[in-house]
Parts: sequence; structure tokens; C-alpha cells
Amino acid sequence: MVRTSRLEAFSDGVLAIIITIMVLELKVPDGPRLADLVHTTGVGLLTYLLSFVYVAIYWNNHHHMFHLVRQASGGVLWANLALLFCLSLVPFSTNWMGETDFALVPTIVYGISLVLPAIAYMLLANALVALHGQDSTLARAMGRGVKEWVSPLIYALGIAGAFIHPYIAFALYMVVAAIWFVPDRRIEAQLQRRGG
Repeated sequence: MVRTSRLEAFSDGVLAIIITIMVLELKVPDGPRLADLVHTTGVGLLTYLLSFVYVAIYWNNHHHMFHLVRQASGGVLWANLALLFCLSLVPFSTNWMGETDFALVPTIVYGISLVLPAIAYMLLANALVALHGQDSTLARAMGRGVKEWVSPLIYALGIAGAFIHPYIAFALYMVVAAIWFVPDRRIEAQLQRRGG
């Protein structure tokens, strides 16, 4: 068993790099006018904004989740690395979707790159609950994990919706972001009970 401080510091660094890579992929407008910004950067800026929100949501919930645990096992370390790996794919898919103006395949790949971290986050949470026990503060905070199970389903609908129109997919991807935008209230409640 190891303390979680190094895991958290490493995760924070990786997530900061992911966000930095995404912003570096944005194109500088061809001219000084607002129309140039919209024409050159508009779609890329929109996809960057959504992806930034997603990475921020994962960082926020990861941060809160690790406030409820004190140690990590080898399985937790690998589950955390799987989450970081999945999140590291987001800049690529974000850029591809933005560069192609929501073409079908890049929009589907973007959806897949959102499903993968959602699954990895569930695996990490389950690994932490398994380590700390079903009666742990984290297990009580996670409850039935409705949001964790609903999110991949909405992503799947978004991926299917891309075959009708890419904006349907993008709208459904935004729905999941809206569901998770507020920090996980279950964890917040447990932190308040603990006085942390």
C-alpha cells in the first residue's frame, strides 16, 4: 500500500499537460478581425472548450475522490494510469474533429475518446472501493453510481447520433458534460460530514 500524494501529483501534472496540448492545437486567426477568428479558429475553439470542460471535470472529481481515501494499491495505480491514458487521447480527437468541421468519423472517434475515460474512471473508483471496503466513506459517496452508468449510454447515443448529424452527437456529448459540471455532490456531502 502506498499513500496517494504521489499519484495525485502525477495525475495533476499529466492533466495540465493534456490541457496545454489542446490549447496549442488551436489555429491562430488568419487576420485581425472577429470574422477571421470565427472562420479560422471557430470550430476548433468550440471543440477545445468542450474538451477543456471534460478534462476539468475529471480533474475535479479525481481530486474530490482522492480526498476520501488515504492509500492506493498497485491495482489503483494501474487503474489511474488507464484513466490518464484515456484522457491523453482527448487532444488528438479534439483536434481531428475541429480540423474536419465535425466530419462523421472524427466525431465518432471523439465520442469514443470520451467513453474510454468514463469507463476508466469507473474502474478506478471501483478499485478504490475494493481497497477501502464497501463500508468506506468513498463507497457511501459513490452509492449506486447512476451518473457513472448513464454517461457511457449517452455517449453511445451520441456516437449513433453522429450518423444522423454530427451536431446531434456534439449536443449529447455536451449533455454529459452538463451532468458532471457541478462537482460530485455525493462526495461533497461526505467531505462535509468528515469536516474536510
